[in-house]
Amino acid sequence: MFDLTRARAHPSFDGHQIVEDLCRNQNAIPVKSGHFIPMKTEVIFIVYRGLVKLNTLSPKGDEQIIGLAHRSMPFGLPLTKLNLYEAVALTDVLLVRIDQNQIDQSPSLMQHLLREMTRRLQQTESLLAIAGEHPVEDRLRLLLQFLGREIGQEMEQGVRLRIRLTHEQIAALAVTTRVSVTRIFIEFRKEGWLKVDEKRHLVIRNSFDTQVSAA
Repeated sequence: MFDLTRARAHPSFDGHQIVEDLCRNQNAIPVKSGHFIPMKTEVIFIVYRGLVKLNTLSPKGDEQIIGLAHRSMPFGLPLTKLNLYEAVALTDVLLVRIDQNQIDQSPSLMQHLLREMTRRLQQTESLLAIAGEHPVEDRLRLLLQFLGREIGQEMEQGVRLRIRLTHEQIAALAVTTRVSVTRIFIEFRKEGWLKVDEKRHLVIRNSFDTQVSAA
């Protein structure tokens, strides 16, 4: 079990260390890319590795993306009021499962969850702003800048996305088609604004020059 004594004794230690300890002392749950993550009313998950897409459905039945959970971020039914709430692994992920009892016994864990939920709220606002952008070229450019801030690593050439995403996955995030993503990415690469490195990770030049207004 997670060492709650340590958490109480060091209320200010790094939240990422909490997740490390949880993963080491509990059974981490692997989920393959593309699979739905089954959720229960009393369970919260924290992402140890990978990227999880959080969805809901509009009244018309259209998918709406409300967040991306990555390292140390929580998600789960106790953290939402939405009736329709789905979590899908965008990559192979490793999750840690926690319950209310663990949270109640660890002020540090509670503080970490609060901090990460604030990040998730800001993230959702950014995604809503991006979803309303037209044309799709602008939406994709803003989405890539958003991903650069969320899962990017600054390098000499630009910002490299640490997680490899396919055109189909990016299309789902941008609410467009894979064909459109491929076509627009060709244009971005001609501009020199977007590159693909030797491991097929996207590299965005000047990713932070334009900020999403809601970020």
